[in-house]
Amino acid sequence: MAASESDLMTFYQRFQTLSLFNDSSARLIEDLLLYSKNVEDALREENRALRRQLTDSQLDLDDATRSRRELQQQVANAESRNRDLAQDNHHLKNNNPFVVVLIDGDCCLFKEALIRQGVEGGKKAAYALRSAILEQCGDFAGNIEVIAKVYANLGGLAKAMRRNGCLEAEETLKEFTIGFTQGKATFDFVDVGHGKERADNKIKAETAKWNLRNYNCKQLLLGISHDAGYAPFLDELFQDETKKRRVTVVEGVPTVRELVSTGVNILNFNDEIFRSEKLVDKTALRTNTSPLTATAPVTTPTVSNGNIPTPASSTTSTPANATASYAGAIGNASPPPKITLPIQPRPVNANARASATPKQPAWNPGPRGLDPPIKVSPAALESIKKRKDNNKLCNNHYLRGPCSKGDACCFEHKYKPTKDEIDAIAFLARLNPCTSGQDCDVEDCIYGHHCPNVKDGVCTHPYCKFEDADHPPGTKYRSTKTYDYFS
Repeated sequence: MAASESDLMTFYQRFQTLSLFNDSSARLIEDLLLYSKNVEDALREENRALRRQLTDSQLDLDDATRSRRELQQQVANAESRNRDLAQDNHHLKNNNPFVVVLIDGDCCLFKEALIRQGVEGGKKAAYALRSAILEQCGDFAGNIEVIAKVYANLGGLAKAMRRNGCLEAEETLKEFTIGFTQGKATFDFVDVGHGKERADNKIKAETAKWNLRNYNCKQLLLGISHDAGYAPFLDELFQDETKKRRVTVVEGVPTVRELVSTGVNILNFNDEIFRSEKLVDKTALRTNTSPLTATAPVTTPTVSNGNIPTPASSTTSTPANATASYAGAIGNASPPPKITLPIQPRPVNANARASATPKQPAWNPGPRGLDPPIKVSPAALESIKKRKDNNKLCNNHYLRGPCSKGDACCFEHKYKPTKDEIDAIAFLARLNPCTSGQDCDVEDCIYGHHCPNVKDGVCTHPYCKFEDADHPPGTKYRSTKTYDYFS
């Protein structure tokens, strides 16, 4: 049966539909293949990247492992070295422990019974001082060395002790210092010579601070109980609490309240080694307290030719301890002859007396000469004197300023004094002797180059710090005068 035209068209349409479907399938398959290829390429690249990362990570891990092991070895070596250093440090800190004794010998004096023995007394003083200190060390005494240094102006100290009566010959003190120095290899008695605060400066700046920086210095003993001027120095040291525990004041005379207020440790050897009294000028005391010696001429009239008196003069001195015998001698002597005619006193011409007494030349203390006088207001002077401790005004700041120490200075800088107060500060500064004395060439020196307290031949300051040579010849002192060695 022949196919009809409509059937052919149907087949054709179906063929076209199938062709379109096949084309679509082919394109789909092609697209799937392309996509698969792209995915495979991407995965292959990512896989290569991951392999590289894995290789790098493995290398990093190996390096980290090696570094960690090296670090562990370094730590172990460091710990071993640290242990060795700790042992060495402990050995160094405790191998040579010592105690330092610094004594202001101008004022902290050894017992006069020791000094009078000269060289042997000096050796005994050295042994006694060392033994007394080691007794305080307990079980550690066998391993600790004692280093002692005494600083003093030997010339001035010997004179002061002789005037006090505790020393007959000044050479004895020199012999005592030689014995003290010979007594122990680590003991020295140093003559610092004349000058204000030379012993102080040796103790403060050059020795005490240096030793406190040394850990082997287990304790610093200071023979300064007499001097309130050391209080600012101790306050500065005690800002470090560890240093405070290592500083002790050795007591000769009772410790002044300014030092006690710092909280410093105080050690007293029960008056076995050091003198507990201050030196006093007993020669001046005897001169001022003894009865006046009679030096006026005693005139014994004689009679010649019956009634006419003829004066005969003889000068007799009457010592105080000879008063009774002198009175007895008068009582036993024959009565003087009776005088019938009174003797008229000879008129004295005041002008003639003045002309008979030669005018004394002005005293010249030395090359620098006399310091110009300073007029002071009593009210301003009292106001400045009332300032205590850290409230005291800084002499250098207000008289020569500004103070080179700046904020480190322990005295007041911010106060604005009046002109009268400036004069009072200058007057008080002048009471302290200049260390260079008459050899000073500092034009604006604020310290004294001779005693400014001499009036009518008498030094009016009860505790004058100036030497005898800084006073006019023949100057007398108050009976309460105490030498700078313990004032």
